[in-house]
Amino acid sequence: MSDFTHFNEQGRARMVDISSKGDTVRTAVARTSVEVNEEIYHKITHDEMEKGDVLAVAQVAGIMAAKKTSDWIPMCHPLSLKGIDIHFQWETDNMYRLIIYASVKTKGSTGVEMEALTAASAAALTVYDMCKAVDKGMVIGPTRLEEKTGGENGDYRRSDR
Repeated sequence: MSDFTHFNEQGRARMVDISSKGDTVRTAVARTSVEVNEEIYHKITHDEMEKGDVLAVAQVAGIMAAKKTSDWIPMCHPLSLKGIDIHFQWETDNMYRLIIYASVKTKGSTGVEMEALTAASAAALTVYDMCKAVDKGMVIGPTRLEEKTGGENGDYRRSDR
């Protein structure tokens, strides 16, 4: 009835059957950012935030979120992830922006783009949560896929990197 992969012949939602696909190594890197004020930047970089080490907690939150992506996104398959890494860098040119990268790896029959995007998003939300008492005006995003490898659709690398 439909050419859409996530709908059955009755037009109802379904999780795609990937049982016939072979296992390959698959990776994905997602990126997001959190724009903060100078006070938050100073408190994070000098480990002075009242709730604790913001980046350590955000890193753990991102890892936990990647592992639970199928609980958040209805049509995602539960995956056995082989590696997750969250890392941070600051941009301090005209503003204070924390850049968050989430890298996810598996060997399986479906990709890990959603896991990387979920990890980056959860890390950013955790930064917001831990800093909102200082300033609620932080801005999250944009969130985007930077690259992915493996699978039938081949590799992807964001062209404006």
